[in-house]
Amino acid sequence: MLLLFAILRLPMQVYFENIKIAIDAIRHNLLRSILTILIIAIGIMALVGILTAIESIKGSISENFTSMGANTFTIKNYGMQIRVGKDGGKPKVYPPINYRNAEDFKAEYYFPSKVSISSWVAGAATVKYESYKSDPNISVWGTDENYLFTSGYELSEGRNFSLDEIHFGRNVVIIGKEVNEKVFPNTSAIGKTISGGNLKFKVIGVLKEKGSAMGFGGDKTVLIPITYARQFFSRSNQSFTISVMCNKVEDLDPAIGAAIAKFRSVRKLKPVEEDDFTIVKSDNLANILIENIRYVTLAATLIGIITLIGAAIGLMNIMLVSVTERTKEIGTRKAMGATANLIRGQFLTEAIVVCQLGGLAGIILGVLVGNLTSSFIGGIFVIPWLWIFCGITLCILVGVVAGIYPALQAAKLDPIEALRYE
Repeated sequence: MLLLFAILRLPMQVYFENIKIAIDAIRHNLLRSILTILIIAIGIMALVGILTAIESIKGSISENFTSMGANTFTIKNYGMQIRVGKDGGKPKVYPPINYRNAEDFKAEYYFPSKVSISSWVAGAATVKYESYKSDPNISVWGTDENYLFTSGYELSEGRNFSLDEIHFGRNVVIIGKEVNEKVFPNTSAIGKTISGGNLKFKVIGVLKEKGSAMGFGGDKTVLIPITYARQFFSRSNQSFTISVMCNKVEDLDPAIGAAIAKFRSVRKLKPVEEDDFTIVKSDNLANILIENIRYVTLAATLIGIITLIGAAIGLMNIMLVSVTERTKEIGTRKAMGATANLIRGQFLTEAIVVCQLGGLAGIILGVLVGNLTSSFIGGIFVIPWLWIFCGITLCILVGVVAGIYPALQAAKLDPIEALRYE
């Protein structure tokens, strides 16, 4: 670093002169310079590309889960139904949330909000209409009239479930955008009858595109009335999810407190008993996933740094070769009055220029490759300005580290001996 500070004390015109000399040296040794730039570019591309993909995935996770709204939370069963007991005690049983629990909560919850009840029915269903059919990966959910509001869905055409359809369990259905495109490519779906297995449903609505990034989307979704789902798809251990959307974002925490109190009452829990259910905010799961991705980020950074170390070693070797080949040039410059500090600055600047060219190429390729990779799993397009700045800084550091030793060797050359070199 002392060498770098010494260069910083040089007059400004010397910097520009050194850059011109560096560019001339690159042009005169074009093939070697291109290979050196590629070494640096690959290292930076590996680092920026991986981190860009991770940033894209993180952004996609946040966008997906917060699409439900910052004023939404859900009540779910407490994970596994049986937990191992502590200190040799009996295992604690956490029963699922049954439909009666959910209905009682919805009827008695007093906080200003919309409450919906839903339950997963199937995750690998196929929907058919005449000769058209969907892919066998359609998720089927039993829902009520408030589900569209609490889950962040909107309708592109048609209507929502009516209270009559929910109460009597009519065989009507709302389909996702991708289902609509697959099954009804040339006609409107509204009013048509589709089949799923041995059951038939009348389409009353089509959802707007929501996306399916990271596997959490809604375009491959089919919604049926919750009462119909209970009638034909009931399971002994079926658990229902309660979603609550507050009228105001600032009411979220008070609403959660009221929900805990009410649901404890519904579940008939004693004051000394712990909750046998869990509250999940719309962004909680996103935060958990992003926290886990942090470890992947650390591993990716380590891999990128190791790659750059290899690139720095390659650049140092190439610069040493350059010093040997340009020994006579160095001798001529010294004979004409160039100081050791100027010679050091020349070769160090050349190393930094090569690194910056490689870094620029690596950053562009890294952003493109990272976004292309994340797009295959539904990530969003991002430009990671922080990592771009870090990449530029790393290129300067790599240039300094790789160029110090060759620059010192060049500065040590005796001008008389250098001029005799053939």
